[in-house]
Amino acid sequence: MDNFQTVLRFFMNQKATIGYSFMAILTIGGERIFSMVSFQCPCNHDQNFAYGLTFLLGPAVVLLVFSLFFSTRLWRLYTGCCLNPMKLCPRGNCLGCFRVLLSIITGAFVAPIMWLSVALLNGTFYECAISGLDDNLVVDLFCKNKTMKCREELARVPCDRSELSKQERMELLLMFRAQSQILGWSIIIIAVILGLLGTCCKNCRSKVSYLQLTFWKRYVEKEKERFDAFTVDYATKLAERNLQSFFEDKEPNVMPFPNHKAWEEISEYYSFSKSEQYYSTLHRYVEKTDRDYEPEKRPVLEVEDGIEMT
Repeated sequence: MDNFQTVLRFFMNQKATIGYSFMAILTIGGERIFSMVSFQCPCNHDQNFAYGLTFLLGPAVVLLVFSLFFSTRLWRLYTGCCLNPMKLCPRGNCLGCFRVLLSIITGAFVAPIMWLSVALLNGTFYECAISGLDDNLVVDLFCKNKTMKCREELARVPCDRSELSKQERMELLLMFRAQSQILGWSIIIIAVILGLLGTCCKNCRSKVSYLQLTFWKRYVEKEKERFDAFTVDYATKLAERNLQSFFEDKEPNVMPFPNHKAWEEISEYYSFSKSEQYYSTLHRYVEKTDRDYEPEKRPVLEVEDGIEMT
């Protein structure tokens, strides 16, 4: 049992690494499926560039949108800010909000960068896109010291329908593949360096020590975990109480419920302060001596300015 707990603790501590590894495996698998099943380079000057670039950048854009769409941090920051723009700058801390937004966007770029790196290292999409460029600089680069037929047949090289000799075609394909892989490794190197510099800068400017920062992260993880479990349990009890009251046609039992102001306060963006020593907005709220303890006895849906509110 102790060994199982040790293994479980290890995987929990490494869940970010495991998550990124799983994402990388899915990206590689997805790229291979796209290359083998759906990708068919048209092999003509008019469509090669647009077609190849669509397969290269299209999935990256979709992954970026999905990453932002499923980011709970983004929705926590953004929800309600159209009606109350000051939610973006709680207590006048707009810089802190900007840092959080930058962190969210940076995290959302992980999956698109993985896709671009894998796709460029494979080279299939890049070969199709680059062979369709009519730019003289590009054509001169690939067909330098070659016959005029090279310029005419360049777009057909990725499809093995070119009238060039096998040796010339292989030379061009190797050039395409080399350029694609150089770009792929360049993106990986730049992303890794920027990630390292960003982490160093963030830790260097941290208001707390490394051990306290580790404790803070553990606390936030556990609070979110327990919050999700507690809200499910409490929502279940509230639903059962309301259904029981409806079907048995009797007055519902009194059930305490946080008021709207309390929900707003614990949903704010939180930045650590040495003077307060709180680790989240929830922690700060429950420690307040002047908080409003009066709960909402019966939560109902109201419509205010055409927007449903709890």
